[in-house]
Amino acid sequence: MFDAAMIETILLTLQLAVVTTIVLLLIGIPLAWWLARSKAWGKEAVAVLVSLPIVLPPTVLGFYLLIALGPDSPLTALIGRSLPFTFEGLVVGSTLYSLPFVVNPIRNGFEAMSQRHWEAAATLRARPLDAFFSIALPMAMPGILTGAILGFAHTMGEFGVVLMIGGSIPGETKVLSIAIFEFVETLEWGKAHVLAGAMLLLSFAVIFAMRAVETRFKSDQP
Repeated sequence: MFDAAMIETILLTLQLAVVTTIVLLLIGIPLAWWLARSKAWGKEAVAVLVSLPIVLPPTVLGFYLLIALGPDSPLTALIGRSLPFTFEGLVVGSTLYSLPFVVNPIRNGFEAMSQRHWEAAATLRARPLDAFFSIALPMAMPGILTGAILGFAHTMGEFGVVLMIGGSIPGETKVLSIAIFEFVETLEWGKAHVLAGAMLLLSFAVIFAMRAVETRFKSDQP
């Protein structure tokens, strides 16, 4: 059912999704915390930029990433290499494209917290960093888990951005969505059905996992 090339594509897609999800959480948790707690005047402008990929066509984002990460850009001169059509470039594009699907649920989790928890922490003379790790993170865990699941699934299913910035290099940038598209183009319906069916099952599992997370945390609430 799965030949060597298809297995390679699946493993590469899983690797991209795992790496991107880790990067998204490392960036998304502090960013969501800042958006939830900051009173800075430009906060909502940042929130709009974060959410822009929800409505922005993926090809548009991919086009500007090609320019920003291309060989003639100042960023390339700074880091010393061009990132388009590399795995690292896919990680950058996937992170930007999936960022709102991770940041927004986590931000909602932080914003749902009551001020009395911080007052209690202040009464106990807890430092802000201690309060963040002992109070904020555990209470925002439903949003964090939801964001992680959405970020992982969204990365697995990306097409436009990865096509623009990564192309279709076997073992390097050829992910599941690209492989399905190519199988359809070459009329290899059987292989397209296998990969598309796997993505369909994954989508079902993602929604089921999100429901399970919501149900679990709702049942734990007093």
